[in-house]
Amino acid sequence: MPPGGELALIEAIAGRLSARRQDVIVGVGDDAAVLRAAPVCITSVDAVVEGVHFQLGEGRSSHADVGFKALGSALSDIAAMGARQGEAYIVLGLSPATTHTQALAVIDGALELAQATGVSLLGGDVVTAQALFVCVTVVGWAQLQDPIVYRSGARPGDLVGVTGELGLAGAGLAHMQGSVELSAANAAKALERSLRPLPRLLEGRALAQAGASALVDISDGLAADAGHIGRASGVSLEIDLGSLPTPPAVREAARQLKAPPWQLAASAGEDYELCACVPASRRSAAERALRDAGGTSITWIGEVAGPAQRGPGVAFTIDGRQVRLAGFEHRWQEAPGPRRRRR
Repeated sequence: MPPGGELALIEAIAGRLSARRQDVIVGVGDDAAVLRAAPVCITSVDAVVEGVHFQLGEGRSSHADVGFKALGSALSDIAAMGARQGEAYIVLGLSPATTHTQALAVIDGALELAQATGVSLLGGDVVTAQALFVCVTVVGWAQLQDPIVYRSGARPGDLVGVTGELGLAGAGLAHMQGSVELSAANAAKALERSLRPLPRLLEGRALAQAGASALVDISDGLAADAGHIGRASGVSLEIDLGSLPTPPAVREAARQLKAPPWQLAASAGEDYELCACVPASRRSAAERALRDAGGTSITWIGEVAGPAQRGPGVAFTIDGRQVRLAGFEHRWQEAPGPRRRRR
């Protein structure tokens, strides 16, 4: 915990979060927030942990980057539901090495994204931890007539598309770790994606309004996240790796890693783009809706086949041959159980 203790830090944080929306009756300063609510509430929780999702230090994440990324990754789940973003609540886990100034920088980073996206930060908690972590609860809202998009809605014949570009966060991470050396322009773009990902909030709502049947945000890599849609929907997404949108930074990093660009684009996580399934009849509507939402492109990378009640939920091909890929997955070692005494 920073010098000065918990109460002083909470008071300083509260001073930064004093802005109010009309639907917020009580925000920071009481035991709980009080809001005027819409009919449908959408809630998600996400966390970033030092040593797992970020590394602090020169040439890596700043404390402000950590706050920005924590809120951005959580809001990406709201985007993937096609909901309107509302509020966020932040739990700071502060290591003994974290100073008062650094803790406030985490909040300032989150506040920067919150202000840019119209999100209200309405409180949270501060605790002591072995390593710095930020846990964010985000709330989205919808009217009864608004479409909410689930992973389970994909149907055979739907087109599969992704917004934006894939692999940039992976290229940025490889550059920070010294595995590759990107040109200045490519490094700037890749590091921006890796350190400060922007959730596709407008795009998620646009795709929902245009009739998308299923959505998922690409946090653990397309290789992992596309399968979530397939398994939830009882179908298989058939994806052509050669069609993935790979920008110059990804191609430059892939050359140095001696890997095809599609491998980095499909396997690296934390791009926070959206993977969408859209009925073929709604293709033009989806493209038009994204243009109207700010010009983000969608690249059509495959189609939905099925039904398939079991299996990975996704099949990847390149040049006509099938390829097996894996995205990121958290793993941990269980503590050994008690040993049996031999008789």
